[in-house]
This record gives sequence, structure tokens and C-alpha cells, in this order.
Amino acid sequence: MAQSFRHSEIIEIARREGKVTVEALADHFGVTLQTIRRDLTDLAEEGKLDRVHGGAVLPSGTINIGYEDRRILNEEGKRAVARTVADHLPDNCSIFLNIGTTTEAVAAALMGHRDIMVVTNNMNVANILSRNESCQVIVTGGALRRSDGGLIGPLTSDVIRQFKFDYAVIGCSALDVEGDILDFDIQEVGVSQTILRQSREVWLVADHTKFQRNAPARIASLSDVNAIYTDRDLPGELPQSCADWSTRVVVCR
Repeated sequence: MAQSFRHSEIIEIARREGKVTVEALADHFGVTLQTIRRDLTDLAEEGKLDRVHGGAVLPSGTINIGYEDRRILNEEGKRAVARTVADHLPDNCSIFLNIGTTTEAVAAALMGHRDIMVVTNNMNVANILSRNESCQVIVTGGALRRSDGGLIGPLTSDVIRQFKFDYAVIGCSALDVEGDILDFDIQEVGVSQTILRQSREVWLVADHTKFQRNAPARIASLSDVNAIYTDRDLPGELPQSCADWSTRVVVCR
């Protein structure tokens, strides 16, 4: 079967079943696992599917994909972003890290930093940085979102208002062509907006898969952050928009 026809049928199966797996598709088409992996990578690059462990799902505009699937989505790109962010963060500073798998990668990259204070509403970030004895870790409290270890709600925002951070490193679920930073949970959005107000420098970490997705709730615009760290060039007119807004774009290889 020609690749173009196989791609169309893969999309139809994903629409019908919600998720496709590499092994099932290889059996269905009578091709190798490697061929299917290439197909899924191509479809993900085109924004038609999101790669997850063992397969792919349709991009969702209203419901986020599962935490474990998000954690392994474009792991290498997230690690590249995290390494660069960590290189740019100095010792002896205060940092806020919010909910997200990319901010968790940043936490792991901060293990060698000294005399830093990290405030977070992400239980996973707190657990990672607990191993850095030269890092003071403060957890905001709030309502626990069991699906990903995030803390959200009014209590979380109230605690954040007690601080003024040197740096905030925040993630998001999606980034649209107009430069709007988007998420799925309106309570998380409120917390993120509080973080922006309480930080001297705000850095968005968003790998290229975020350009291919959509989400319903708006956090802010790229014009509201000091920098975006990503693993590929920004699409469309966004580079010029960022230049107009004086938002620094750092592409991490």
C-alpha cells in the first residue's frame, strides 16, 4: 500500500478507535514496525497525530493527553530545552517551576545548581529537586490533581502572591499561530497568570509539539514573557512577532 493511502487509513483508524498502536498497525498493513514508526512520525510532524508510548493519538483541542504519554513525547527535545534553560539560570537565585513535563526536565537539569530556592506547584518537581541538597524547595499547596501531581486552585495562587521570583520557568499545553499561550485547565491557567505577575523574568519552555496542538484556555501571550525556549524554529510569523514584542527566542539543539 502506498504511503499516502496508508497515512489516510491510519488517521481513520485513530478517529474510530481514539488511539493507534505500532504493533496493531504493522499487523493491519503487513509492514514492519519501523515503517509504521516512520508513518507515525511523519503524521506527528504534520500535526495530524500526537505520538505517545507505543503509538499515537489524535490531537485534542479540549482534553489533554495522559501524563505518562506526555512525559515521553519528544523527550530529547525537552531535554535539550532543559539543558539550555539550566545553563542560563544562575546560582543563588529564586525560581518558580510550574506544572508540566518540560519543567520537570528543567528540574532534573538543575541538580548541579547551588544556593537556589525553587518554589513549585508540581509535586514531581519537588521530588526531583529534593535530591539537590543546595536547593531549598518550597511547595505551594493547593488541590492535588492526581493525574500529574499538579497543585491548583485559589490556595495555590494565594501562596504564590507571597513571593517575588527572580525567574519563572513555565510550560503550557499549546501555542497558537498568534502567539497565545494555551492550556486545558482553567484553574491551572489562573495559577499561571499569578506566576507571571509575581516574577521579574518569565521564560516559557515549549517544545515544537506544542505548535501542533490546541487548547481552549488562554494563559497569556508571548508578548507577556521575556523569552521562549524551544527545540525548533517558531512557525509562520511568530519570529517577527516575538522580535516586535522584544521576546527573546532561544532555539535549543
